Amino acid sequence: MTPARASVQVVNLGRISYANSLQVQQQYVRQQLDSLSRPLGQAPNTLLLCEHPPVYTVGLRQATYPAEEERRLRRLGAEFFRTNRGGLVTFHGPGQLVCYPVLHLGCFKKSVRWYVCELERTVIKLCGRFGIKASTSPDTGVWVAENKICAIGIHCGRYITSHGLALNCNTELSWFEHIVPCGIVGKGVTSLSRELKREITVAEATQPLLETFAEQFNCSLTFENVVEHKK
Repeated sequence: MTPARASVQVVNLGRISYANSLQVQQQYVRQQLDSLSRPLGQAPNTLLLCEHPPVYTVGLRQATYPAEEERRLRRLGAEFFRTNRGGLVTFHGPGQLVCYPVLHLGCFKKSVRWYVCELERTVIKLCGRFGIKASTSPDTGVWVAENKICAIGIHCGRYITSHGLALNCNTELSWFEHIVPCGIVGKGVTSLSRELKREITVAEATQPLLETFAEQFNCSLTFENVVEHKK
């Protein structure tokens, strides 16, 4: 018997501060965790889409990120947050499509490694739709040659996911010059716009991302439960 396809609701938060996006993620994570103790009433799997004002974030592997570096980055006009995701320092900002899946992997496959690979394949397929050849590497994320086009950093507890991916569409890439993105020396960053030599906005990339996500995760997407959240 073929298992039923999982359903994932899409919530587009628009431009939202990183702090508020963390609060929204935690609301959905708590719903998922609460549903684990109930025999019925599985909380909805959710795909949160957004853009952030300029912000540098640091993952668990850089818990001791130097305070003087944090102050230097803040002086550039960006916020700074230490988070519970995997990965090292990265940048989020306007022109970047950020996707936070809050999923119960029991509805898909209980494997964090599988999940990360599926996120990578989702973005690779998306790039392919734009005529860009992208790939993975031993380093995390999705790459075009030696340049990262999409960062991936997740958290997973009790098979409930949070955080996710950040795809550079028409991001101002000079923000990355102030850090070693994701801690990888000697490699660069790129964007859909840079690769195609034309402007690709977050809005233009959103629908292709949703389509490749639905294909890769073999799920159906719904939009009827979209709610407004404080920006």
